[in-house]
Amino acid sequence: MNVENEKCVIVVDENLPIGIIANTAAILGITMGMKMPDVVGNDVSDLEGNFHMGIIQFPVPILKGNTEVLKSIRTKLFEPQFTEITVVDFSDLAQGCKTYDEFIDKMANTSESELKYIGIAICGNKKQVNKLTGNLPLLR
Repeated sequence: MNVENEKCVIVVDENLPIGIIANTAAILGITMGMKMPDVVGNDVSDLEGNFHMGIIQFPVPILKGNTEVLKSIRTKLFEPQFTEITVVDFSDLAQGCKTYDEFIDKMANTSESELKYIGIAICGNKKQVNKLTGNLPLLR
């Protein structure tokens, strides 16, 4: 993978409480890291020889949106032109579950059209990611 042609962004609903925003970004980042382990660099050492685990080799901006923006982006990502993009979504349904089994059961009985996305992580070709998210501001 040529990391210079790749881009990864996380878009979260800016209207959520700060704790839910942080939790959403963490969940999306962990899952994206599992799906794309080759973007994580080698472990490094500091001057004293202490080791630090490798981190992603390029920035991951956290962008702000709202439920409508997130739904629009997620809907576009189902289109054939975006099949090469790695997508992790997080919905209010997932956020409200206490166990993964509960999530599995609820998701199996919920239409995609009913999902209210609270965050989405997108990683792939820089031009395609920019096409989807280039107009969104940074979350500050």
